[in-house]
Amino acid sequence: MKRLHVSGIATAFYRDLELIAGLFFPGVKVVENQEGTDAIVHFTVDEGDEVKVAVTLSDPAHDQAWHGSHRREHVSAQDERTRRKRVKQVVNHAFLQVLEEACGMRQPWGILTGVRPTKLLHNLLLEGMSTAEARAILERDYRLAPNKLDLLDEIVERQTTVLPDLYRLDREVSLYVGIPFCPTKCAYCTFPAYAIQGRNGSVEDFLEGLHWEIEATGEWLKNRGLPVTTIYFGGGTPTSITAEQLEALFERMKACIPNFDRVRELTVEAGRPDTLEREKLDLLKRWQVDRISINPQSFKEDTLKLIGRHHTVKETLEKYALAREMGLNNINMDLIIGLPGEGLDTFRQSLTMMEELMPESLTVHTLSFKRGSHMTRNPEKYPVAPGEVIARMVAEARDWTGKHGYVPYYLYRQKNILGNQENVGYALPGEESLYNIIIMEERQTIIGLGCGAVSKIISPTSGKINRWPNPKEPQAYIDTYRTQTEKKLKTLDQAYWESTKGI
Repeated sequence: MKRLHVSGIATAFYRDLELIAGLFFPGVKVVENQEGTDAIVHFTVDEGDEVKVAVTLSDPAHDQAWHGSHRREHVSAQDERTRRKRVKQVVNHAFLQVLEEACGMRQPWGILTGVRPTKLLHNLLLEGMSTAEARAILERDYRLAPNKLDLLDEIVERQTTVLPDLYRLDREVSLYVGIPFCPTKCAYCTFPAYAIQGRNGSVEDFLEGLHWEIEATGEWLKNRGLPVTTIYFGGGTPTSITAEQLEALFERMKACIPNFDRVRELTVEAGRPDTLEREKLDLLKRWQVDRISINPQSFKEDTLKLIGRHHTVKETLEKYALAREMGLNNINMDLIIGLPGEGLDTFRQSLTMMEELMPESLTVHTLSFKRGSHMTRNPEKYPVAPGEVIARMVAEARDWTGKHGYVPYYLYRQKNILGNQENVGYALPGEESLYNIIIMEERQTIIGLGCGAVSKIISPTSGKINRWPNPKEPQAYIDTYRTQTEKKLKTLDQAYWESTKGI
């Protein structure tokens, strides 16, 4: 289905309806009903002390119709924006009902199409609700499936155990450092990741800009008296640059970041095994890096070649063993569910391999067809498993991690994710990534440094989030880093310092 014709509803609802309909019919567009169309969705919306919505999906060609309805009380003293949001939720709820009935398919995340369902649960708890009360709302008003509610409960409980001050971290900041280079770009990737030997600006010129940005940001932090909670080197692949270049960045951080030696967690993504060598691992150990990632994504050679990861399974295992030998004792590994040509048997083989390795944390991603990726532009080259198989793999990952002592501690979702599932970070208790919790729950300002880094500037008083993206392309970053950094620090002053001065 390419178009879904609707009537009885304002165009302001169309985008939300497209997101819900897209769970069943990828790429569908919601348009105003026209005479002579086959399938029609008609809405009746009644607003009073409560919102009442009735929906009928008609298929005249097959003489079929499906009906759904939902109602919810308005809360007194609501502003107009909050009232509109509530109406949209009721409309989406009723709309989802008819689509599930017509298609014979239950959507595990209900009407939620956003990235952070855990944040919703946190907010309900912050309103003073018990876990049982919050769970009832998520089930009744958002149509979440019981297994997803269980997952959210477990994650939120774990997060508040690992970070007891999670709700008070707005008096500190974290730093994300973006290194935009990789040996090659994976077919599914849309992150800033440029070939390190490419022509997108020199590595040396980029690093010169990054050093300047670190110094300017460190001076700002020092003057404002703001401590740093966590530092995360991502990208791209940070270990694509040389050991000397990476050490110089650590030295600049130590010199410029006020409480560098007291930062709770320092993470370096070393996700591509083909960027690791003894010298770099020794460097990470000497600088007391708390956590690294060595990401296989798959243990199937043909899959690695197809998705553009120019390393072998043997190389992944060898670099993992070398990291262990050199004393790195908090290693994350990533697996991706639903990679092209892989099914349940392949995923089970990957879990068997994990049983031999037992990294401290295992992040299980579900493949997402991201806009702009090579995979999305050429879907015929990348056949993937159907939704029901994806759901079984997600369930088996949860079962396997539980049996082997891992606990889920963070979760996020993406648009166009296979089977409408999720990405979950599992860890052995005590080995969770603090940064991953902070970035997903949006309880603290994160200042992005480097290419493609997005600052999330969160006002401690209002909670309003201001996203400030650095340029994605290295040459653009090189050309503008001074002016961009100065503007970003002014925005930080307005949103963070001015709201907290005197505290």
